[in-house]
Amino acid sequence: MELTPKMFLIVCPLLFLAGFVDAIGGGGGLISLPGYVLAGVPIHQAIATNKLSSTCGTGLTALRFIRQGLVDWKIALPTVAAALVGSAVGANLSLAMQEGLMEKILLVVLPAVALVVLRPGSFREDPEPAPLTPGLWAAVLISSFLVGMYDGFYGPGTGTFLIIAFTMLGKLELRRANAHAKVINLTSNVVSLTIFISRGQAIFLLGLAAAACNMAGNYLGSTLALKKSSRVTRPVILLVLALLFLKVVGIV
Repeated sequence: MELTPKMFLIVCPLLFLAGFVDAIGGGGGLISLPGYVLAGVPIHQAIATNKLSSTCGTGLTALRFIRQGLVDWKIALPTVAAALVGSAVGANLSLAMQEGLMEKILLVVLPAVALVVLRPGSFREDPEPAPLTPGLWAAVLISSFLVGMYDGFYGPGTGTFLIIAFTMLGKLELRRANAHAKVINLTSNVVSLTIFISRGQAIFLLGLAAAACNMAGNYLGSTLALKKSSRVTRPVILLVLALLFLKVVGIV
Protein backbone atom coordinates (compact mmCIF):
# COMPACT_ATOMS: atom_id res chain seq x y z
CA MET A 1 0.00 0.00 0.00
CA GLU A 2 1.04 3.63 -0.54
CA LEU A 3 2.20 5.45 2.59
CA THR A 4 1.32 9.12 3.14
CA PRO A 5 2.61 11.75 5.61
CA LYS A 6 -0.84 11.78 7.19
CA MET A 7 -0.45 8.13 8.21
CA PHE A 8 2.76 8.90 10.08
CA LEU A 9 1.18 11.95 11.74
CA ILE A 10 -1.69 9.80 13.02
CA VAL A 11 0.20 6.66 13.98
CA CYS A 12 3.38 8.01 15.59
CA PRO A 13 1.82 10.13 18.40
CA LEU A 14 -0.67 7.37 19.22
CA LEU A 15 2.12 4.78 19.36
CA PHE A 16 4.06 7.01 21.77
CA LEU A 17 0.98 7.21 24.02
CA ALA A 18 0.42 3.46 23.69
CA GLY A 19 4.00 2.75 24.75
CA PHE A 20 3.70 5.05 27.75
CA VAL A 21 0.49 3.40 28.93
CA ASP A 22 1.71 -0.14 28.21
CA ALA A 23 4.94 0.26 30.19
CA ILE A 24 3.03 1.34 33.30
CA GLY A 25 -0.03 -0.87 33.36
CA GLY A 26 -0.32 -2.82 30.11
CA GLY A 27 -3.08 -2.42 27.54
CA GLY A 28 -1.18 -0.32 25.01
CA GLY A 29 -2.72 -2.32 22.20
CA LEU A 30 -6.06 -0.70 22.96
CA ILE A 31 -4.50 2.53 21.67
CA SER A 32 -1.94 1.39 19.09
CA LEU A 33 -4.00 -0.98 16.94
CA PRO A 34 -6.90 1.49 16.47
CA GLY A 35 -4.23 4.07 15.59
CA TYR A 36 -3.14 2.06 12.57
CA VAL A 37 -6.74 1.41 11.53
CA LEU A 38 -7.56 5.12 11.92
CA ALA A 39 -4.65 5.91 9.59
CA GLY A 40 -6.22 3.74 6.91
CA VAL A 41 -4.08 0.60 7.21
CA PRO A 42 -6.01 -2.62 6.34
CA ILE A 43 -6.75 -4.69 9.42
CA HIS A 44 -4.37 -7.62 8.81
CA GLN A 45 -1.53 -5.28 7.94
CA ALA A 46 -2.47 -3.13 10.92
CA ILE A 47 -2.21 -6.12 13.28
CA ALA A 48 1.13 -7.19 11.79
CA THR A 49 2.65 -3.69 11.81
CA ASN A 50 1.36 -3.09 15.32
CA LYS A 51 3.13 -6.28 16.42
CA LEU A 52 6.35 -4.95 14.88
CA SER A 53 6.22 -1.62 16.71
CA SER A 54 4.90 -2.96 20.01
CA THR A 55 7.52 -5.73 20.09
CA CYS A 56 10.26 -3.11 19.97
CA GLY A 57 8.65 -1.05 22.73
CA THR A 58 7.88 -4.01 24.96
CA GLY A 59 11.40 -5.33 24.41
CA LEU A 60 12.90 -2.06 25.64
CA THR A 61 10.73 -2.06 28.77
CA ALA A 62 11.44 -5.74 29.47
CA LEU A 63 15.18 -5.08 29.13
CA ARG A 64 15.01 -2.19 31.62
CA PHE A 65 13.14 -4.34 34.14
CA ILE A 66 15.62 -7.19 33.65
CA ARG A 67 18.59 -4.87 34.19
CA GLN A 68 16.95 -3.66 37.40
CA GLY A 69 16.94 -7.26 38.64
CA LEU A 70 13.14 -7.44 38.77
CA VAL A 71 12.79 -10.64 36.72
CA ASP A 72 13.15 -13.97 38.51
CA TRP A 73 13.94 -16.40 35.69
CA LYS A 74 12.83 -19.34 37.81
CA ILE A 75 9.35 -17.84 37.57
CA ALA A 76 9.64 -16.19 34.15
CA LEU A 77 10.60 -19.20 32.03
CA PRO A 78 7.83 -21.58 33.22
CA THR A 79 5.19 -18.82 33.04
CA VAL A 80 6.26 -17.91 29.50
CA ALA A 81 5.84 -21.57 28.52
CA ALA A 82 2.42 -21.73 30.22
CA ALA A 83 1.28 -18.55 28.47
CA LEU A 84 2.38 -19.80 25.07
CA VAL A 85 0.50 -23.08 25.52
CA GLY A 86 -2.54 -21.15 26.72
CA SER A 87 -2.33 -18.84 23.72
CA ALA A 88 -2.37 -21.80 21.34
CA VAL A 89 -5.42 -23.24 23.14
CA GLY A 90 -7.15 -19.87 23.04
CA ALA A 91 -6.51 -19.39 19.33
CA ASN A 92 -8.10 -22.75 18.58
CA LEU A 93 -11.07 -21.95 20.83
CA SER A 94 -11.47 -18.64 19.02
CA LEU A 95 -11.84 -20.49 15.74
CA ALA A 96 -14.52 -22.74 17.25
CA MET A 97 -16.47 -20.19 19.30
CA GLN A 98 -18.21 -16.90 18.62
CA GLU A 99 -16.28 -13.83 19.77
CA GLY A 100 -19.52 -12.41 21.17
CA LEU A 101 -19.44 -14.97 23.97
CA MET A 102 -16.12 -13.63 25.26
CA GLU A 103 -17.49 -10.09 25.09
CA LYS A 104 -20.46 -11.09 27.24
CA ILE A 105 -18.12 -12.69 29.78
CA LEU A 106 -15.98 -9.54 29.88
CA LEU A 107 -19.02 -7.38 30.62
CA VAL A 108 -19.20 -9.18 33.97
CA VAL A 109 -15.50 -9.72 34.59
CA LEU A 110 -14.19 -6.20 33.92
CA PRO A 111 -16.23 -4.33 36.59
CA ALA A 112 -15.36 -7.06 39.12
CA VAL A 113 -11.65 -6.76 38.34
CA ALA A 114 -11.86 -2.96 38.63
CA LEU A 115 -13.38 -3.28 42.11
CA VAL A 116 -10.53 -5.56 43.16
CA VAL A 117 -7.95 -3.08 41.85
CA LEU A 118 -9.64 -0.24 43.75
CA ARG A 119 -9.50 -2.16 47.04
CA PRO A 120 -6.91 -0.69 49.42
CA GLY A 121 -3.82 -2.85 49.80
CA SER A 122 -4.41 -4.73 46.56
CA PHE A 123 -0.83 -4.27 45.37
CA ARG A 124 2.28 -5.19 47.34
CA GLU A 125 4.92 -2.47 47.55
CA ASP A 126 7.51 -4.59 49.39
CA PRO A 127 10.63 -4.56 47.14
CA GLU A 128 11.67 -8.02 48.41
CA PRO A 129 10.64 -10.93 46.16
CA ALA A 130 7.98 -13.28 47.44
CA PRO A 131 9.15 -16.78 48.45
CA LEU A 132 8.65 -19.51 45.85
CA THR A 133 5.94 -21.36 47.74
CA PRO A 134 3.83 -24.08 46.09
CA GLY A 135 0.87 -21.68 46.21
CA LEU A 136 2.83 -19.01 44.35
CA TRP A 137 3.92 -21.48 41.70
CA ALA A 138 0.37 -22.71 41.19
CA ALA A 139 -1.03 -19.18 41.02
CA VAL A 140 1.44 -17.79 38.52
CA LEU A 141 1.39 -20.86 36.27
CA ILE A 142 -2.40 -21.15 36.17
CA SER A 143 -2.89 -17.41 35.70
CA SER A 144 -0.24 -17.32 32.94
CA PHE A 145 -1.99 -20.18 31.13
CA LEU A 146 -5.45 -18.59 31.48
CA VAL A 147 -4.35 -15.10 30.47
CA GLY A 148 -2.35 -16.61 27.61
CA MET A 149 -5.52 -18.41 26.53
CA TYR A 150 -7.37 -15.09 26.68
CA ASP A 151 -4.63 -13.50 24.57
CA GLY A 152 -4.98 -16.18 21.92
CA PHE A 153 -8.77 -15.97 21.99
CA TYR A 154 -9.36 -12.21 22.24
CA GLY A 155 -6.24 -10.25 23.22
CA PRO A 156 -6.80 -6.64 24.34
CA GLY A 157 -5.55 -5.87 27.85
CA THR A 158 -3.47 -9.03 28.21
CA GLY A 159 -0.57 -7.25 29.93
CA THR A 160 -2.93 -5.62 32.40
CA PHE A 161 -4.53 -8.95 33.32
CA LEU A 162 -1.08 -10.50 33.80
CA ILE A 163 -0.06 -7.73 36.22
CA ILE A 164 -3.29 -8.13 38.17
CA ALA A 165 -2.94 -11.92 38.27
CA PHE A 166 0.66 -11.82 39.45
CA THR A 167 -0.03 -9.25 42.17
CA MET A 168 -3.39 -10.51 43.41
CA LEU A 169 -2.89 -14.27 43.05
CA GLY A 170 0.87 -14.71 42.92
CA LYS A 171 1.54 -12.09 45.62
CA LEU A 172 4.39 -10.56 43.62
CA GLU A 173 5.42 -7.00 44.34
CA LEU A 174 3.94 -4.65 41.73
CA ARG A 175 7.11 -3.78 39.85
CA ARG A 176 8.12 -7.45 39.67
CA ALA A 177 4.65 -8.41 38.44
CA ASN A 178 4.91 -5.78 35.70
CA ALA A 179 8.38 -7.03 34.76
CA HIS A 180 7.24 -10.65 34.41
CA ALA A 181 4.18 -9.55 32.43
CA LYS A 182 6.46 -7.73 29.98
CA VAL A 183 8.67 -10.82 29.49
CA ILE A 184 5.59 -12.93 28.70
CA ASN A 185 4.18 -10.25 26.37
CA LEU A 186 7.49 -9.89 24.57
CA THR A 187 7.71 -13.64 23.94
CA SER A 188 4.17 -13.93 22.57
CA ASN A 189 4.69 -10.82 20.43
CA VAL A 190 7.88 -12.21 18.88
CA VAL A 191 6.17 -15.51 18.03
CA SER A 192 3.14 -13.86 16.43
CA LEU A 193 5.28 -11.22 14.67
CA THR A 194 7.38 -13.95 13.07
CA ILE A 195 4.22 -15.54 11.67
CA PHE A 196 2.89 -12.23 10.31
CA ILE A 197 6.23 -11.35 8.68
CA SER A 198 6.37 -14.77 7.03
CA ARG A 199 2.97 -13.95 5.49
CA GLY A 200 4.28 -10.59 4.19
CA GLN A 201 1.80 -8.51 6.19
CA ALA A 202 4.08 -6.05 8.04
CA ILE A 203 4.63 -2.52 6.67
CA PHE A 204 8.24 -2.00 7.75
CA LEU A 205 8.74 1.72 7.06
CA LEU A 206 5.64 2.78 8.99
CA GLY A 207 6.19 0.12 11.65
CA LEU A 208 9.81 1.12 12.35
CA ALA A 209 8.93 4.82 12.58
CA ALA A 210 6.11 3.95 14.96
CA ALA A 211 8.45 1.62 16.86
CA ALA A 212 10.79 4.53 17.62
CA CYS A 213 7.86 6.50 19.06
CA ASN A 214 6.59 3.46 20.94
CA MET A 215 10.02 2.86 22.46
CA ALA A 216 10.20 6.49 23.59
CA GLY A 217 6.80 6.13 25.27
CA ASN A 218 7.84 2.85 26.85
CA TYR A 219 11.07 4.39 28.16
CA LEU A 220 9.23 7.28 29.80
CA GLY A 221 6.49 5.02 31.15
CA SER A 222 8.90 2.45 32.57
CA THR A 223 10.85 5.23 34.28
CA LEU A 224 7.68 6.32 36.09
CA ALA A 225 6.75 2.72 36.88
CA LEU A 226 10.17 2.08 38.44
CA LYS A 227 10.09 5.26 40.54
CA LYS A 228 6.46 5.70 41.56
CA SER A 229 5.07 2.15 41.33
CA SER A 230 1.40 1.90 42.34
CA ARG A 231 0.87 5.68 42.41
CA VAL A 232 0.92 5.63 38.62
CA THR A 233 0.30 1.95 37.89
CA ARG A 234 -3.07 1.62 39.63
CA PRO A 235 -4.71 4.57 37.79
CA VAL A 236 -3.35 3.37 34.43
CA ILE A 237 -4.67 -0.16 35.02
CA LEU A 238 -8.10 1.27 35.83
CA LEU A 239 -7.94 3.40 32.66
CA VAL A 240 -7.12 0.34 30.55
CA LEU A 241 -9.97 -1.65 32.12
CA ALA A 242 -12.37 1.23 31.41
CA LEU A 243 -11.22 1.47 27.78
CA LEU A 244 -11.58 -2.28 27.33
CA PHE A 245 -15.09 -2.17 28.83
CA LEU A 246 -16.06 0.67 26.45
CA LYS A 247 -14.65 -1.29 23.53
CA VAL A 248 -16.62 -4.39 24.47
CA VAL A 249 -19.90 -2.47 24.70
CA GLY A 250 -19.16 -0.81 21.37
CA ILE A 251 -18.67 2.78 22.52
CA VAL A 252 -15.05 3.03 21.31
